Amino acid sequence: MIDFEKARTHLEELGLSNAASLLDALLEKAQHRNSTYVDFLNDLLEAELVERQRRNMEVRTKLARLPYKKTLEEFDFTFQPSIDEKAIKELATMAFVHREENVIFLGPPGVGKTRLAVGLAMEALSQGISVYFSSLIRLIEDLKKAYEENRLEKRMRIYTRPKLLIIDEVGYLPLDGLGSNLFFQLISARYERGSIILTSNKGFGECGELMGDPVLATAVLDRLLHHAHIINIRGNSYRLKDRLKAGLYASQRDNA
Repeated sequence: MIDFEKARTHLEELGLSNAASLLDALLEKAQHRNSTYVDFLNDLLEAELVERQRRNMEVRTKLARLPYKKTLEEFDFTFQPSIDEKAIKELATMAFVHREENVIFLGPPGVGKTRLAVGLAMEALSQGISVYFSSLIRLIEDLKKAYEENRLEKRMRIYTRPKLLIIDEVGYLPLDGLGSNLFFQLISARYERGSIILTSNKGFGECGELMGDPVLATAVLDRLLHHAHIINIRGNSYRLKDRLKAGLYASQRDNA
């Protein structure tokens, strides 16, 4: 018993707290299975590794500032037939992140753009890829404040450091001159250095109106679209899919 407590203490001192807490149960399991020393050691280390991976995922998810936690497996592709499920699954491999490419979801409000962006973010996090999520308005207001306080370079790193940056709700409100300039600086800083997932309810032709500067808008689009996967979504509101299926609302197709 003294040797058992000594082993547990050593595990705790080494920072293997989960292995220490499971030591008794895994020893009993090993005795019942007549496991070898190597089998027992592997079980102990695997239990510790699984717990560390779970904790790391929890921390990465918190730092990503996602609006909610929804995986791609939970997305109802049958409700939105305009979406190429195969293309989304290809994006879920995260090859686009390793190639430092962008993904742009276009479509009217409510069709599932943010939902898919979050699903891809969850997949990225599960693969150990750093993620940061922000609406465009929150991002710009944050950078404006940093600019006014003369700490823009430091604050910009929040948006340039992650391997995957998600910019949500582009186009809902126009940007002023400073906001447009800051947006251009960010896109330029990440160009061919990190991936962006962007969701917008506006077409590319409306970018000049959004930024109030056609030349700056062209420069932003040039960088965003150079290496980009563009997903156009059309259909009913994904937020109301359960009510639509229950017949509580008429679909856009029915009203057409």
